[in-house]
Parts: sequence; structure tokens; C-alpha cells
Amino acid sequence: MRQISALLILIAALIFAPASAQPARENHIAAELVAAVTSPAPGSSTDIAIRMTPGPTWHGYWVNGGDAGFGMQVEWDLPRGVSIGALQYPVPETLIIGGLMNHVYERPYALIAPLTVDAAIPEGTRLAIRGDARWLACTDEICVPEQGTLTLDLTVGSPGARATPDPRFTQWRAELPPLLDQAARFSQVGDRVRIAIPLPQSITLAAPHLFLETPRINQPGGEQRFSRNGDALIVEMPAGSDAGSAGRIAGLLRLGGTRGLAFTAMPGAVSPGSEDIAVVPAASAGGATNTSATAESATAFDATLFLTALFGAVIGGLILNIMPCVFPILSLKALALARAGGDERQVRREGLAYTFGAVLTCLALGMVLLLLRAGGEALGWAFQLQRPESVVLLIVLMGAITANLAGLFEFSAGSLSFGRASTAADPNNPTKAAFATGALAAFIATPCTGPFLGAALGATLTLPIWAALPIFGGLGLGLALPFLALALIPALRARLPKPGPWMVTMRRWLALPMALTALALVWLLSRQVGLSGWAIGGGLLLLIAALGWWAGQRQRSGDHASLPVFLMAATIVPAALLLPQVDARAPAPASESILAAQPWSAAAVTAARANGPVFVYFTADWCITCKVNEGAAIDRAETAAAFRTANVTTFIADWTNADPAITQELARHDRNSVPLYLWYPAGNGEPDILPQVLTPGMLAERAANGRTP
Repeated sequence: MRQISALLILIAALIFAPASAQPARENHIAAELVAAVTSPAPGSSTDIAIRMTPGPTWHGYWVNGGDAGFGMQVEWDLPRGVSIGALQYPVPETLIIGGLMNHVYERPYALIAPLTVDAAIPEGTRLAIRGDARWLACTDEICVPEQGTLTLDLTVGSPGARATPDPRFTQWRAELPPLLDQAARFSQVGDRVRIAIPLPQSITLAAPHLFLETPRINQPGGEQRFSRNGDALIVEMPAGSDAGSAGRIAGLLRLGGTRGLAFTAMPGAVSPGSEDIAVVPAASAGGATNTSATAESATAFDATLFLTALFGAVIGGLILNIMPCVFPILSLKALALARAGGDERQVRREGLAYTFGAVLTCLALGMVLLLLRAGGEALGWAFQLQRPESVVLLIVLMGAITANLAGLFEFSAGSLSFGRASTAADPNNPTKAAFATGALAAFIATPCTGPFLGAALGATLTLPIWAALPIFGGLGLGLALPFLALALIPALRARLPKPGPWMVTMRRWLALPMALTALALVWLLSRQVGLSGWAIGGGLLLLIAALGWWAGQRQRSGDHASLPVFLMAATIVPAALLLPQVDARAPAPASESILAAQPWSAAAVTAARANGPVFVYFTADWCITCKVNEGAAIDRAETAAAFRTANVTTFIADWTNADPAITQELARHDRNSVPLYLWYPAGNGEPDILPQVLTPGMLAERAANGRTP
């Protein structure tokens, strides 16, 4: 069990580790670094600003994004003797989406920070200011983490010279909330936090809202109650997890519109207010609102959509058993089914264990996906295979399974246990094996989607988390239904071949598809990281084979194989560290296509529609269904001929590596997975979504029917 625990720790560390920052491509919020004075004198300070310009329907975030989101994060690369202080934010707006409170800007805004030049820097010195910036851009439906390198070139001026400041800074500074010269006080009273802000009664409050920069002090979406106690404004709200332990908090009080006051608060007794102040609710006061997503959507949801998506997930998971995505693990399922002929209770335990393994794995992947999306990551279903580290993990697993099925060694725990260690002396092993087999089946089989699954998984984008999770669980249940039915219905199980010596021969032959799967994963790794993927992946397979042979030698001599088996798991970490640092969102290397498909972009599609119909296929190298469709229906001579006759332009959206733009486009069509096939008529109009399983003549027929005059 120590071996299994160590392997699980390695898996979690590699799959769910945050992705490293990569250069941004097309940002939805433009960021520009400017200086109030381009020639600051030695020993002086000036202001710099990061000017943020959101595109239509997009918004950025305050320093504390609220229930979701985050503000600007910059790692500065500064010349010696130059320093930059903390960024100062203008007053944000409130935006409620799906019951979650967001602190946002839907307008152009500027973040200002002081830049100081050391007095020892000589006049005329060039100062190259660089900053690696990360921020979050969102619409009401999707969030995209964005990044870029901010650059600014300054020249140190003469000490006595007067520099002409950038006039825009006058307006930008005016939008910054001034800091109160008196400290506020705060205390936790039961499950609420109470803050007393020194504010004369002469100051009017049109639509107040309290934003706390210090996280976890309050619940951003909780109701705020404003009252008066003399010249102190009392604000009460639901307490956060750190309200009772904070030593100092920083915040901003919006008075109304873009007017506000910044403050710091220290712990201290706060008396309740004696006079309530009538205010406009935060969801509609002086800021952005989402009229289609009110606070009621935190408790209400579309029951019809939920039930339809749940049914679709179960049926789609059931169909997934005959889809190409599941072929790699059919060998494990075949061996497990062949063994299902022993004690009735044990058979039922194995069926239930297999089901639990599949369901829990789908639930875990779904939970991680939803949490990462809530935190701003632009991800979709099968996100784990967009990480080269996950592919390394699968190469090790497939290599170990191949060695086990080939008889090099026996593994007595998990889905690799089909040898001499599974005896009556250890009756729990078959149950553990069934659970691990179900988990592995779900992990490998879920990247691609088949009929029903596209719409079902797409519904998880709009449902609340508690309603979306059962959809993922339904997928695992559908995937496990055939094995569960065989385990629970003796009449079905009676039709299976009786266990016997033939299973050993079958096991040896089933090592072949596993070996081919391992080689396919090495190819996928090379598509993600380049030629080094062949060396890393191929070296891993050779090392796993050698360790499997060593483990078998130890077992045949009566020794334990713990060390070589543990070393198999341990190869994951060094192999992952050897992976080159590449842009995780860069498209995979282009493959030759008969259709001469162009790289997809929304702008390119719009331009191409002026000349004729457009066909877009969303694919990934790890999606077996995608590759089958491409070979059977897309990359065919008759399809290319029909497309040329109809003047059809083809675009490929390659999702092999994470790409926020493609993720957003999938979400726009209520999908969070591939394949997706879109057919755009010439000119205007919404595209038709084609079936996820294409037939050879389908595209040629579509081209003939949609031929331009």
C-alpha cells in the first residue's frame, strides 16, 4: 500500500499542479505600461500606470476579485537602483454571476504605482523597465487567464530639469480612492464581522459597498448592512474564515459611482450602529450587473436541463464502451469479465468496486475541472491530457500494464493484478483490482466524447457546481454499466466463457494493444513538446520494461518486487522534470491534411465566409474519436474534391495543448470537449453543429447541398 500511496501522490502532484505562466497571444484586455514622466531625475519618484482596456463584453478584476477572479500580478525586472511600489486600483464595480459576487471593471481603467530612481544613477542612464504580467479577463460565460510582457524605456534626466507629465495621469489619479487618515476598527461578532469606518455624517452615501482587499475576512457575496454610530459608519457582513485571526485589514468603501475611500482597519471593539442606512442592493447599485444571473440562481436551476444532461451523460458513457476512446482499456475489462465466474458475492463486490472506481474518477476529474474554471483557468473536459506531465504518467502506466500482461512480473494490488498473487489467501485483491480497473478505464476513456456526451458535458458550464457534479458521475456510471450488469445479473454472466488456461494465452496477446497504446502516447508527447518527447517517452518504456523484468526475476526467486515496482512509479517525476519548457497553449505541430486546413481563428472564419461556406473541425491528438473521423471522413480525396467544387474553406482548431481561445469557442457552442464540427453557410448566420461521428459521404454531401452559386 505504501507503493500505491506514493504513486497517488506523484499523480496528484503532476496532474493538478498549476501550469507555468506562458506568453499571451490575443488578449481580450489590452495592457500597456506608461510613465507620467519619461525622464525622471536622480533621487526622484514618478508614477507609472498599467492601462487596461477591456474588449466589448469583457471585464477585468480588482486586487481582490471577490468570490472568483484575481487582479493584476506582475513580476518586475528592474535595473539596479530602481524600485516600484504597490499598484493602486480605482473603485471597482460589482457584478453578480450565478450568485457569485465579482469585483470588476467593465470600462478602461488604470493601475498606478510609484517608481523611484536612486540618486546615485547618473544622468542619461537608460532604464529598461520590464514586467511579466498576469491578469484575468472574463465575460458573463467564460474566463481566460491572460499574460504579457510590459515594457517601458526611461532615460534619467538632469536633476534640475522640469519634465512635462503625461496629461492622462491627472484623470487616472483622480479615480484613485483617497486614503482615510484615521484607522478603522473591526471585530468578529458571532458569525459576522463588524467594521467601524471614521466617516463624518456630512458625507453622503448614494450606493455604498465595502470591498475588502484582505482575503477571507468576509464573504464577498454576503449581504452588507450599513448603519451609523455618530461619525462612524458601521458595516456588518458575514464573516470569512480569517476574520477572527487577522491583525490588520485593508479595504475600500464605495460611496457611489466611482467615488470611494480607502482605509486600513485594526482589531478593536466595535459597537453596533443605532441608525440603519437605506441603500440600493449591491447587485444593482452604481456598478455592473448581470440581469440574467441574479442571486436567485445560487439556489434555482434549470431542472429540465439537469435531468436531460444527466440522462445524456449516462447514455453517452454507455455508448463510450464501443467508441475508439475505450479500445486501449478493453484488454483489462476483458480479463476482469473472464474472471467474473467465481463466488456470487465476490462477483457482485467486483462489479460494484469497478463501478465506484469509474464514477469516483469521473467525479474527481469533474470537480478539479469546475474548481479550476472557477479560479479563472480556461479549461475543458480532458484537460489532464493537455499537460505533458499527465502523458508521462500514462506512458508509465501503459508500459507497466504491458509488462504485466506480457508476464514479465506480477502486481498484486490494483488493476495490474492478474497473476499468482491473487489467491484465496488475499480475498481483497480482486476487489481492489476491479476498483482500480474502473478508475483507469474512466481516466483513459473520458478524453473524447461520443453521441449525447457533447451536450451533456456542455451543460456543466451553466449548471451550479452541486448540479454539475452528478453529470460527471453519470458519465462514469454509464461507462461501468456493462460490467455492473454482468456482475448483478447471473443470466448474463452465464453466457461468458468459463475461466481456464485460455486466459493466460489471451493475457499474453492483450499485451499487444497495450504496447501500441504506450507507443501512441509517446507520439502524443512528441507532438506536445517536440522531438525530445520521443527520447523521453521511448526511454521511459525501455526503463519500465527493464524494471518489470527485474521485478519478475525477484518474484521467481521468492523475493518481493517492491523496489522495482516503486522505481516504476518514481520514474514519473524525473521524466516530467526533463520535459522542455514550452508554451502550454501553443498549437501542436501541424500535420499534413488533404483539405489544406488553415489554423482556426474567429476573425479568419468571418473573413472566409465572404467567399463561400466554411468547415471548422475542433480536434486534438489525444482524441481517438477525432482521429478516426479525420481518417474516415475528413482527410479523404472525395471530401477534398467536393470542397474544392463548392469553394469550402477549412479551418482546424487544434486543442492538443490548452488554448483559451478554443476553449471559449467550444463554450460558446455549449461544449467543453472535442470533437466539435461546425459548418458555416456563406455570408451570415449561425453554424450547424454536425454529428460527433462522421460518415465518409457526410461532408461531401453537405458541400454539394451548400454549394455557392
